[in-house]
Amino acid sequence: MINKFLVLAIVASLCACASGPNVTTVQEVAESADKPYQNILVVSLFESFDTRRYLEQEIVKQLSARGIKAVASTSLMDTRTPVTRATFVEMVDDLKSDAVLVTQLVSLNTGAKMKDMNPQATRNFRPTYYYNVWNVELTEYVEPQSLELSHTLVLATQLYSVLNKEAVWGIESKSKIIQDYDHRQDYSVFVDEAKAITSHLSRAGLLAP
Repeated sequence: MINKFLVLAIVASLCACASGPNVTTVQEVAESADKPYQNILVVSLFESFDTRRYLEQEIVKQLSARGIKAVASTSLMDTRTPVTRATFVEMVDDLKSDAVLVTQLVSLNTGAKMKDMNPQATRNFRPTYYYNVWNVELTEYVEPQSLELSHTLVLATQLYSVLNKEAVWGIESKSKIIQDYDHRQDYSVFVDEAKAITSHLSRAGLLAP
């Protein structure tokens, strides 16, 4: 059920309202970190391949704009490729990556409520035989109520050193998303998450200048 709502909540361009993620650092930069990193494999772990691909692509864009060599794991696989440690290790070896950035779902809580829609009306004015007296005809079109979905999405992101084979940094990002059921999905969620992740990587001094 969580994975079903994840697709509804964050997969591809819809008419929704999303606030930017609130980021909490859960692991400060480890002393053993061989930072900074300049060749990063980007991995997202969701059940939906498209969800993984969208987020990875946006993170790669943000890292590339900072001069970092970054590759999305989904660009090297398809839906039939096993999502296993061996698969990603092979990618790291081929790319000669010095770090792996992994994002995965922590939780997704979804609520729903009915929302009243704004009525539309037309008015016709006609004069009468009496001075300054008008006949007014009002026609009102009332839309049916709409279902509004609200989501609280928490993602965990960790950076792993290839040399040390351990996590050297980690954050959690929390987003609140409000959607009209009939107009779901907002791609800006991916963009906002990618910007937040990359920004905090940079602040932590983990990206090569």
